[in-house]
Amino acid sequence: MSRSDRYTTAVTRYLDAWNTGAPDALAKAVAAAWAPDGRYTDPLADARGHDGIAAVITAAREQFPGYVFQQLGTVDGHHDTARFAWELVSEADGSAPVAGFDVVVLDDHGRIRSVHGFLDRVPAV
Repeated sequence: MSRSDRYTTAVTRYLDAWNTGAPDALAKAVAAAWAPDGRYTDPLADARGHDGIAAVITAAREQFPGYVFQQLGTVDGHHDTARFAWELVSEADGSAPVAGFDVVVLDDHGRIRSVHGFLDRVPAV
């Protein structure tokens, strides 16, 4: 597998996890995407391990029901690090109130060791 394919596969698994709702399916998706000691950080969250990451995803899905995460553009990477942009898109009307980009660091098996998330657009509170 080329590095480009490795990055794309990791990001696909990552977004699959964010778009999975059922608890059992979410646990499997998180395990497929992240290393057991993986970490997720953004301005609003800091989670470690599969259970912590699943809890962050569940909270985001509860806050934005009916929305899905979609990748914007292509994945860019080098060595064990990749970056990509994304939007949170309403399935009802296509609006995208949240957007950002993430930087992921992969382990030797292509699973995520860490995510550093950045929010470029967030809804007014």
